[in-house]
Amino acid sequence: MASTTSQPAEKQLVPAPSNPVLLATQAQWLFTDEELTRAPSQLDGMTLEAEHTSRSKGVNFITQVGIMLKLPQLTIATAAVYLHRFFMRYSMVDLPQRPGMHPYPIAATALFLSTKVEENVRRMRELVVACCRVAQKQPNLVVDEQSKEFWKWRDTILHHEDLLLEALCFDLQLEQPYRILYDFICYFGVNENKPLRNAAWAFVNDSMFTVLCLQFSARNIAAAALYAAARHCDVGFEDDASGRPWWEQVDVDLAQVRRACTRMAQLYENNAMQKHSQYYPTTPIFADEGGPPPRDRRNSDRYREHEDPSRRRRSDLSSTSRKSIDEQHPPPPPPPPPSDMPQNQQPPPPPPPPDQDEEGGGSEEGEL
Repeated sequence: MASTTSQPAEKQLVPAPSNPVLLATQAQWLFTDEELTRAPSQLDGMTLEAEHTSRSKGVNFITQVGIMLKLPQLTIATAAVYLHRFFMRYSMVDLPQRPGMHPYPIAATALFLSTKVEENVRRMRELVVACCRVAQKQPNLVVDEQSKEFWKWRDTILHHEDLLLEALCFDLQLEQPYRILYDFICYFGVNENKPLRNAAWAFVNDSMFTVLCLQFSARNIAAAALYAAARHCDVGFEDDASGRPWWEQVDVDLAQVRRACTRMAQLYENNAMQKHSQYYPTTPIFADEGGPPPRDRRNSDRYREHEDPSRRRRSDLSSTSRKSIDEQHPPPPPPPPPSDMPQNQQPPPPPPPPDQDEEGGGSEEGEL
């Protein structure tokens, strides 16, 4: 009888319980849809799409620098949350009375702060060199510590650190959805299902490029990632012994989970930075800002692998058109060598130019 009473008690346990103090602190950074439309950048005239694109570019900058520094994904995600929260207090738009905040300096500062919070500290020199390489789109750029670019990035990061801490109200401890998602996967016994595990993890990684962290708690984002991955892999979760569905077992609201999945579906359809949210290369590749690439990257194999497919199609089309033109107008064949000439004998020199005395412009030797 004791075993029957203890079994339902184990079923009632909620996986990955959250810290109530941390939940209360993070609830202050959750905004409604109407509040997101009143962000400082939009109040200064920037459209919603432009603001989200700028945020995505800032997160992409964090990701590329983090890959170059070999930082854990948790540190990169923490920096992304810092960036999104910062731009709920400051605007990106330049006004006559004050300049706007560019996403790249804030992204570098947020990553510098997250390395200290998550205890994955990198040297300032390493961070500055990585920022210079990513900003100039040259992964192998040699950065001199005495150069103007190096000291500009170093002073920018140190200057914006106090500004970032003030904007975040020193709320630096975050609850990320990665640990909660892992506990959910282990709770339902699908940790050996590699496609589902990878799809759920990719969902959380892609959510960094959106304002999902400003609308939903980490628990709802993790549940949405599990729900989307289960739908993608056609996996179902059974009810427990008490007849509770899976969302009640993990203590989440199904309406919020579906709402988060809808926002991510909009990202996959419309986001301008979605090409960076699939697979991150080991070495950062930058082809999203437009403009001609540097000369030393045009001939590299890495750049040719990730270049624009439309550019390849245009080059293939031009080569095809050149080939068709050559087929229509083939060049004349070279003249055959004379048959009576020995093999070792050199061909006779070309005849000298005609004398110009007939035209009245003879040389000095002709006059002599």
